Amino acid sequence: MDLPGHITRLIQPTVESMGFDILRVRISGRQRRRLQVIAERQDGKAIMVDDCADISRAISALLDVEEPIHGSYILEVSSPGIDRPLVRREDYQRFTGYEARIETSCSIGNRRKFKGRLLGIEGDTVRIGVDGRSVDLPYGDILRAKLMLTDDLLAAAKESQK
Repeated sequence: MDLPGHITRLIQPTVESMGFDILRVRISGRQRRRLQVIAERQDGKAIMVDDCADISRAISALLDVEEPIHGSYILEVSSPGIDRPLVRREDYQRFTGYEARIETSCSIGNRRKFKGRLLGIEGDTVRIGVDGRSVDLPYGDILRAKLMLTDDLLAAAKESQK
């Protein structure tokens, strides 16, 4: 079992009961390890600094008891941000119409990096519009994906905070 997956399963029930979803748990660094938890509100509103602090306190208490990470580490709880990573299947549907960058683990049509407008997801296929044509990317081959900061995305983020 991988450590980020184990930590996710450990903290997920508590975080969800607080009204948040975990988007990603990542561990980085060798000498100064960092545990990064990205969370968002279940009600779709913007996550605030106080929300992150509440989540951090709850997670710290769980990790102090369970001790899944040996040695010292820095816990960082944050929002996904406006130009958020796309990590779940539903993200590709939710953000259909917005610009994204996607990197695949293997070459698709002689390339691994794609930049274009998300056209949604059907089954295991993410569709993105690149240079005027539709490209199908297997969901399982996506290494990294992220929304691009555009005027449309900024306007949508501003609207969601009203």
